[in-house]
Amino acid sequence: QKGITSMNINECYQAMGADYEEVFGACSERLITKFVLKFPGDPSFSQLQSTLEEKNVEEAFRAAHTLKGVAQNLGFTPLYEHATLTEVLRAGNLPEDDNMMNAVAKEYERTVAAIEQLNA
Repeated sequence: QKGITSMNINECYQAMGADYEEVFGACSERLITKFVLKFPGDPSFSQLQSTLEEKNVEEAFRAAHTLKGVAQNLGFTPLYEHATLTEVLRAGNLPEDDNMMNAVAKEYERTVAAIEQLNA
């Protein structure tokens, strides 16, 4: 397809502000790519959005915690670091405004956009 740029896994990590080499070192690039490509299909982010809208703190915490864990395991450092919303929910509170969720959403969208450019 014309006009669509593709990138390798290292470039994908650079686009999301993470360091592939620091996280995975000598791990199999093909294996890591397989898991990275599955990330956009993970329901945690959409579950977080919907449970926050429903003001369901318990389920929102579960979704935020899962999203944060997956981001950490895959080395999506900026997304992981913006998931401070998890601690607010862990304490049984809803965020006071949309700022925390907006920060998570921005990094999530950046991460998915980078993955969509991955030349698998």
